[in-house]
Parts: sequence; C-alpha cells; structure tokens
Amino acid sequence: MKRLQKNITILLAATALASTAAVSHAAELRMSWWGGDSRHKATQEALKVCGEKHGHTIKPEFTGWSGHLEKVTTQIAGGTEADIMQINWPWLPLFSFTGDGFANLYDYKDIIELDNWTPEQLSAGEMNGKLNGLPVSTTGRVYMFNKTTFEKAGLDVPTTWAEVIAAAPVFKEKLGEDYYPFDASTLNAVMLVSNIATQKTGKDLIDPETMTVAWSADELADAIGFYQTLVDQGVIQSWKAGAAEGNMALHENPKWSRGQLAGSYEWDSTYFKYSDPLEEGNELVPVGILKVDGAQTEGVYRKASMTFAISRNSDNPQAAAQILNCLLNEPEGIAAMATARGLPASRAASEQLIEAGAIKPILKQANDIIMASTGPAVSPFNEHPDVRTVFLDALEMFAYGQIDAETAAQEIVDGVNDALEDYKS
Repeated sequence: MKRLQKNITILLAATALASTAAVSHAAELRMSWWGGDSRHKATQEALKVCGEKHGHTIKPEFTGWSGHLEKVTTQIAGGTEADIMQINWPWLPLFSFTGDGFANLYDYKDIIELDNWTPEQLSAGEMNGKLNGLPVSTTGRVYMFNKTTFEKAGLDVPTTWAEVIAAAPVFKEKLGEDYYPFDASTLNAVMLVSNIATQKTGKDLIDPETMTVAWSADELADAIGFYQTLVDQGVIQSWKAGAAEGNMALHENPKWSRGQLAGSYEWDSTYFKYSDPLEEGNELVPVGILKVDGAQTEGVYRKASMTFAISRNSDNPQAAAQILNCLLNEPEGIAAMATARGLPASRAASEQLIEAGAIKPILKQANDIIMASTGPAVSPFNEHPDVRTVFLDALEMFAYGQIDAETAAQEIVDGVNDALEDYKS
C-alpha cells in the first residue's frame, strides 16, 4: 500500500513537472480580436509586455467589427483559428453549443486566476458546464436621464416609471410638445419590452432547460401593451415618428443633444457615447432600474460584453492560458490594456485601474447599478440574429398598427421557438 502511494506521489510530481515545463518553454502564439484604433494599440502593447514577461511571442491579428464574425467562422471551420480569440458573448452557442468548440478554461485553473471572477460571471462564459469564454468585462442595460432637462421642467430625475409617465405632460406644458422624458426606438423598444416582461414574470426570454420561450404570449402581450402606453401618453416618440426622422442613432440625434429626448435605456459601458454629444451644460445621470407594478425582479440585463477564448486546436494551450492570465490578471497586462474593453470583469484588474484613477467615477457608478441589480441569468440566445430579427419585425408591425399586441406576442413566441429548434437536438 505504501509503495502504491509512493508511486502515485512520484507520478503526480512528474505530471506537475511536465505541466510546468510545457508552460515554461517559449511558444509562438496568435491572438485575434476586433475593435478600433485605441483597442488595437492597447492590446498590442499588452501582448508585448506579457510576451516579454513569460517568454512567448504573440502575433496580433485584428480587424474592425464588420466582417470579423465571418472571418472567425471561416477559421474555426478550417481549424486555422488563433490560439487566443476575442469572442463575442452571443457567439459562444454558435461555435460551441456542446462546450467542445473551444478549450475548457477550467482545465487551466492552475494557470488562470479564476477567483478574480464571481461564479455568476464565470457561468456566463460556460457552455454545457465548460468554461469556453472568460468574461473580459461585464456590462448591462441601465436607465439614464438628462438631469438638466428635468430640472428645466421643475422635476427631479425620475426613479420610478410612475414618475417618468407623470413627467410627460409637464414636459409638454413647460418645455414644448416635442420634448419627451424617454426614448425607446427600434432595438431599444425590444430591450424595454424584454425588461418589462422579465420583471413581471421573473424569467428570461429563453428557458435554458427547454430551449423555448419562457414567457407566455399573454405575458409578452402585456409588456408590449406597456410600451404602447408610453407612446399614447407622450412619454416616448412613436416608432413611426422616429422612422420619419430617419431612425437616427440616438447619440447622433440632435434632439438627444439638445435634451428634447431626456432619457434612455443603454449599456452602462456606453455612458460617454451618450453623454459626450450633449450640449454644454447638460448632465446625464444613471439611475437604478425602473420597475413596473407587480415586478418580481428588477430584470437586469447583465452579460459578458465579450470573452477571451483559447482554441481547442492550439498547440500551446498552457502558454496561451499564461498570456490570457497576464492580460486580465497581472499588473503589466492590466496597465497596458487599461479600459480598452470597458471596465474589466477581473477583480484584480478593476481594483488596480480604480486605484490608478483610470476608471471615471460615473462609469463605475453605472456599472455598480448593473452589478447590484437582480434578475435571472440572461441566455446568449437573446442576441441570436434570428431571435432579434423576429422580435424586431413583430414589434415594428405592432407599432405601425398592422397587428395587435396579442398577435405580435404570438408571432414572437412562435418565431423565436422556431429559431431555437435546431439547437434543441
């Protein structure tokens, strides 16, 4: 028995030594990502310092957003993908529904300091129990209001839907008929309806167990009816009115810049995208998630904004894991990457950057709202292209009066279930 234990000890020691050796030798790696110039520059610098620290060479492969999914799809299909990849969170089930499309990062927990993420954050990157994507940052939808416009109307920044609705006639009377306390057009209308349905039911759109829509058609119709109430009471512009103005992106809309559209429901990480265009003197503030009567939860839409994955075909997965850990958890990588991908999900990175003053307090405030809010786990299938198209098309038809709320809800339920059918088997 003692001899067996001794042999096992020797075997384990040898295995550990082999693992260390596998990491210690110089490796030639590739990393792919999308982004803009600032992200490209920061990532290349981070790869340089991490490569020098650990003795590896990493070839950068970067593009803009357009066409990146198609490029990665082609590479993965041919087994030619980079060792380390920036993977959009909704792409995880497209490439790895069973969890076998990427390396399981739990296999490298001795290299990657996973305790810098909460269990909930890690679960967002899991497919079939395997950690396929490590969240680079965690983002969510937060309500934002133009404090200056509300002050001009003699009102405080709203914290409830009742206050938002009550502000509409005051805006019209004191500021003008073309002033609205909130904006919810196109995709934001979908996100708003989803938030209301999640609050009322306590469920995400997708039931992860059955891979079907978790809401009944009646429950969804009720949420669509709330959206119409906002239109009818002058809280938001109608879909048709927004289309007549060209369906401009909100941050490019002069009405937003002037404060005539005084609120929205946006990603916390995009705060400056919406605050920067405001005319001088206007102040945009994030508030806690607005809840409807009878809400079971705040229904926070919280997700990994993007993930880092390691190729299942990598010849040097341990070295790739070492670089991944450096980028997200080690001081040199953290300093170089900074906030090029938003407020980091890694606790080590977040604490280091906050201490260094690299994260602006208002951005931290918006993110704190998201992290503290309640809601069911959000399925990445919410952002599947077919799911989004079905939801958008049906809601647009409703907004134009071509179908009623009940018909729109049933079309969404049926259409989303059809889009998910291929994954159920």
